[in-house]
Amino acid sequence: MALSQAQTLEQRRRNAKFAKDQEARMGKSGEQIKKRDKVVQKPSISPFWVVLLAFVVIGGLFFEVIARWWGQ
Repeated sequence: MALSQAQTLEQRRRNAKFAKDQEARMGKSGEQIKKRDKVVQKPSISPFWVVLLAFVVIGGLFFEVIARWWGQ
């Protein structure tokens, strides 16, 4: 005997979104759907981390140059 579990709120929301997307696709050609599906790809790393990494690398280089200059 298989008991079915009630959907969670998140599952209901995702199912509704999926149904809405499928309804929007009905009656359209493959090219029209592909045009709509093109999404701008997000960068894999946030700008904050890029700036932080640049600061560490360039700052380290700067301090290394100063240390070598000061040590002479």
